[in-house]
Amino acid sequence: MTPNPLLGVVFHWIGGLASASFYVPYRAVRGWSWEVFWLIGGVFSWIIAPWLFAGVQTHHLLAVLAATPPRTLALCYFFGVLWGFGGLTFGLTMRYLGISLGTAVALGLTAAFGTLIPPLVSGQLFGSLIHGTGGRIVLLGVAVALGGIAVVGKAGHDKEHEQAQRHLTEQDRALPRETDFRKGIAVAIFSGIMSSCFAYGLDAGGPIQHLTLAQGTGTLWQGLPVLVVVLLGGFTTNAIWCLYLIVRNASGRDFKTGVDADGARVSLPRNYLLCALGGTAWYLQFFFYTMGESQMGRYAFSSWTLHMSSIIIFATLWGLALREWKGASARSLLIMTAGLATLVGATVVIGLGNYLVVRG
Repeated sequence: MTPNPLLGVVFHWIGGLASASFYVPYRAVRGWSWEVFWLIGGVFSWIIAPWLFAGVQTHHLLAVLAATPPRTLALCYFFGVLWGFGGLTFGLTMRYLGISLGTAVALGLTAAFGTLIPPLVSGQLFGSLIHGTGGRIVLLGVAVALGGIAVVGKAGHDKEHEQAQRHLTEQDRALPRETDFRKGIAVAIFSGIMSSCFAYGLDAGGPIQHLTLAQGTGTLWQGLPVLVVVLLGGFTTNAIWCLYLIVRNASGRDFKTGVDADGARVSLPRNYLLCALGGTAWYLQFFFYTMGESQMGRYAFSSWTLHMSSIIIFATLWGLALREWKGASARSLLIMTAGLATLVGATVVIGLGNYLVVRG
């Protein structure tokens, strides 16, 4: 099957939409603590959905995993565990830097490390990549995407500052800010690097892809067995932390009951359904990611930048739809629009570069 990078870009956009949308059902969960609904949704994200989709779309899943070299399984699982730490500390980044700036810094680092480290380690970055026209265009697209992330982050930072100023008195403005910028940057760097480990886990899963293809699995689905292993590592990290919080906060009762802010009992089936929807939507980002990666040809590593860019594009659009930009100045909205246009352009450039490589 000949790769189709332009189709791959479309798959990455769908995955980005799924990632940017997954938390919407969680917003409607009532009367449950964060650790409970995150764990329930995570069971769908990291266990049920990966095994279900891989079991249906690939051939002889268990045989493929049994034949995989133990070192490959260990690396995929290990990088999944590290990625789990990145996800857990992402919330702290939001706390110290704010949502928009924190997201831009963390995802910007995730995009940079997750995209460039695999080809750097393999020698591809300073080998065929920079010596071919298509490869140089791919690198240009990656650079443009990182610039677009920075621009969107700038717009978000300005927006939050403007909204805060509208609700502060003159006395409040004279007080020092509570945000710990240095601590926030440190946490964002840690979160960004750890989150990029997901890309390393997928890259380490090459032998699993070869084995499943040999069993007759279609090219589009070759990455699904890898997700089973990587996400198991991520589940381990998140489950341990959630269980710790459940014990510490005595929130285990939420599994059987729940009371909302008004003291009314919540609908348990509704909460479980919302968590299942949110968790499955979260998994679908990587379901479509692996489909997109299968179409990117020789420089499939660029998929990570496409993924991060798509997430930011659709997350920002969700922010507009949910009126999170209410009160922002025309200048901030203009900067945000420029950033989104830059990210859209970057995905086109990356797709074009990969297309030229495939057709060359």
